Parts: sequence; C-alpha cells; structure tokens
Amino acid sequence: MARGQQKLQSQQKAAEKQAKMKKQQGHNANDQRKAAQAALVHVCAVCKAQMPDPKTYKQHFQNKHPKNELPSDLKDVAL
Repeated sequence: MARGQQKLQSQQKAAEKQAKMKKQQGHNANDQRKAAQAALVHVCAVCKAQMPDPKTYKQHFQNKHPKNELPSDLKDVAL
C-alpha cells in the first residue's frame, strides 16, 4: 500500500508543477512589453522619443529642447 500513497503524492506534485508552468506562461514578458509599447502614444517632434502622457511630454520638451518653441498641443497642458 505504501506505493499507492507515493503514487498519489507524485501525481499531486506533478499537477501542481503543471499549474505553476501554465500560470507563468500567462504572464509572458513579451505581452508586458507589447502593453508598455502600446501605452507610449506621444512622440516628441524633435527627437522622436515616446512618452505615455502629455504632462511627461511637456516636461521632456522643456528640459531636452529648451531652445525650440513648444508645440501648440502642449501649450495648454498644465504641469
């Protein structure tokens, strides 16, 4: 009977391992990378850097391109 108990334990351990592997596949790094890339919707007119929101874009433009005139779409963005 001892072998029967070992068999059950082995099966349970294997099932847990399979569930863990399946869960890890759901959180793939490529999926996260694609989601992050999709969030970058604003592109700097000067250097083509990508930013997620207009506030960040305005800060970037003021810090990195102070000599250039602020684009019209950023003039009404509050910091």
